[in-house]
Amino acid sequence: MANIHTPIPSLKLNDGTSMPMLGYGTGTAWYKKGEESRIDQALVDGVKTAIKLEYTHLDGAEIYKTEPELGTAIKEGGVPREKLYVVSKVQTNVSNIQEAIKESLRKLQLDQLDLYLIHSPFWANSDEELQKAWADMETVQAAGLTKSIGVSNFLPKHLTAILKTAKVVPATNQIEFHPYLQHPELLAFHKEHGIATTAYAPLTAVTRATPGPVDDYMASLEKKYAVTAAEISLRWCIDQDVVPITTSSKEQRLSDYLRAATFKLTPKEIREINELGQKKHYRAFWAKYFDENDRS
Repeated sequence: MANIHTPIPSLKLNDGTSMPMLGYGTGTAWYKKGEESRIDQALVDGVKTAIKLEYTHLDGAEIYKTEPELGTAIKEGGVPREKLYVVSKVQTNVSNIQEAIKESLRKLQLDQLDLYLIHSPFWANSDEELQKAWADMETVQAAGLTKSIGVSNFLPKHLTAILKTAKVVPATNQIEFHPYLQHPELLAFHKEHGIATTAYAPLTAVTRATPGPVDDYMASLEKKYAVTAAEISLRWCIDQDVVPITTSSKEQRLSDYLRAATFKLTPKEIREINELGQKKHYRAFWAKYFDENDRS
């Protein structure tokens, strides 16, 4: 169970709201390939387990087709809505963001999101299309349908385009982030403009991308801190002010992940992971939009 004496820390965003620095995601393994109307009870149970363990940051998306399950779990989870931080994203219906967010809210059985993201920039054929989409995001925020707005999978060129006409700076950019995909230029851009970084697939270096150059060092840190490489990976994000999103259907594993809040890596340990990670490049998602060695 969650350690009530070590709560998950929060990161203050540029709009004054705060985001819990460890999220439970309903994509990747939960991604629904069949009909959205077919309820995946295992996912409902997984989210309810996460809520029971005191995960409050719950991450969903239109394209995952899992918003109905997330909404049911929130309704049945027994935690007041105001104590949860609920995120969704628009991709399929990005041409009509006002209707897309209303549909997401209907499926989630909610009146308002905490954060709404444009899921990717890759559908756009011009800066003007990205700028229009961002203006539509500002409109749904102004209407009170979401507290914060942001983006996902955006690169500096995409952020530069929307910032030219933006009235609201994106609160966050959710990206694939792990030791083998560190995005130094993008993170520097985020810092310059006050955009928070959220990480999906943060465990990639110790799951999908093994064996690799960080393995032995991770093993030494496992012994030092009496945690797993997965928890070190999560802490590596948190200690760099990056908010990791992860998932599991296993209660014990989710409980273990919460140990990421119980220790801190030293600056030297973070640098060592960074330097070792730079010796390998691995991208798990959206790879078709990048050259094989593009570390953007």
